[in-house]
Amino acid sequence: MIRITLVEGDLTEQAVDAIVNAANNDLVLGSGVAGAIARRGGPQIAAECAAHGPIAVGEAAVTGAGLLPARFVIHAAGMALGGRATPESVGRALRASLEHAARLGIRTLAAPAIGAGVGGLALQTCAEISIDCARRFAEEQGEGCALEEIRFVLMGEPVYRLFEMVNDAAKVEAQMRRMARRGRGQGD
Repeated sequence: MIRITLVEGDLTEQAVDAIVNAANNDLVLGSGVAGAIARRGGPQIAAECAAHGPIAVGEAAVTGAGLLPARFVIHAAGMALGGRATPESVGRALRASLEHAARLGIRTLAAPAIGAGVGGLALQTCAEISIDCARRFAEEQGEGCALEEIRFVLMGEPVYRLFEMVNDAAKVEAQMRRMARRGRGQGD
């Protein structure tokens, strides 16, 4: 089963198979998470993005990770260049990223709060969409997926605490559903 974990830290320092970039659909590495990836990863990532882009909002593209400790960067297009992220676009882009990870046989994936920075999406909404998307993907994949961990890497304690609260609430809800099924004699 895929584990969903939360850490406070810098996405570009994660030694994982792949990191997710909170990207625009033109795959231009400007500011925010994308800018940090460009600075730390070197020009190779931007060159590969130029070869892939543009893509549709809600899609994702994969590049190498340049000088980063990850092997791949999965660019999740949660918004148009210069535009705003929406709950739907962030959900589709994260889902597309997870599907790329599964196809590539990636075991560990680290993702930021897609759309909550430059994209302007409310952090609470971002956390709810991100946790729900990851949980649904994990449930659908079951034991047959190579992906072992979806790690949300969050900048600053307030962001971490908000994601933690949303994740804890999702765990409680899942437990309540299991208990209700048992009470009706349906088991797990």
